[in-house]
Amino acid sequence: MPYDDSVSPTPHRRPLFVAAALAAVCLSAAGCGAGGDSGGAQARPRQGGSATSAAPPSVSPSKSAPAPGKASASPPSASPSKSTGGGQASGPLSGKTVVIDPGHNPNNRLHTREIGRQVDIGTTHKECDTTGTSTNSGYAEAQFTLDVSHRLRSLLRAQGAKVILTYDNDRPYGPCVDERARIGNNAGADAVVSVHADGSAVGNRGFHVILPGLVRGGAADTSKIVDPSRDLGTRIAGLFVRATGSAPSNYVGGNTGLDTRSDLGGLNLSTVPKVFIECGNMRDPKDAALLTSAGWRQKAAQGIADGISSYFKG
Repeated sequence: MPYDDSVSPTPHRRPLFVAAALAAVCLSAAGCGAGGDSGGAQARPRQGGSATSAAPPSVSPSKSAPAPGKASASPPSASPSKSTGGGQASGPLSGKTVVIDPGHNPNNRLHTREIGRQVDIGTTHKECDTTGTSTNSGYAEAQFTLDVSHRLRSLLRAQGAKVILTYDNDRPYGPCVDERARIGNNAGADAVVSVHADGSAVGNRGFHVILPGLVRGGAADTSKIVDPSRDLGTRIAGLFVRATGSAPSNYVGGNTGLDTRSDLGGLNLSTVPKVFIECGNMRDPKDAALLTSAGWRQKAAQGIADGISSYFKG
């Protein structure tokens, strides 16, 4: 779940052409897990924002096509170079910098006072971070996000990308949402993806990609990243369907797999293209069975990597 989610959901349109396009991707894949039974964060289904999109990556949209949502008190993190590793391969993504943001931190639960402090997200203030959600059996979202992020890092490095993680189990809590945004900004990232899993009600299934809305206020100005982020998110959504067989969310985004939001500090404060992906609902038994499967997590990482690669190729 997005770590700075506290704003009440707002209604949004459901663009039928996007739903049809993603459905076409789904049908062309080798199965679409659960079919129409797709589908949730601490028992709070989130909805909101208007989502508009271009055709999904399977029809090769152009990058210009329209598409489908203060200093932190956290202890200083290790230098980003610690998370990039060595042995970077040459390949089609050589020269590209990707920042992967694993949602939450497994140790946040031990530092509730620190992560509860308010930070400036440009338009308002929100808590530094949250603990995230978990499956009913206790598999934490923060464990899931780190695992998928490590797999994603390996896939992107193999294509020659420089990869930076916002943290890599190398700090006691956080980073705060404002610092997570700063890491991507300071790296001059070509793309940033924040990895999450939702925690909604049983029966709510599927994934959705959160896109930044147009925000101008205080330290926040997303005007330059809305369009490229929408393109990035659309491509990830379409290729996530193909790689995992999972259907778009049946409770957020009108079956498009896309949701636009303007209440998330990690997006509001970003000056580089950035999206969040909620890979599934940890509180639904069927989705939880996927999220706890190492094989499925590899497919999830592959789908995200394919979307990033498609975005760079244009």
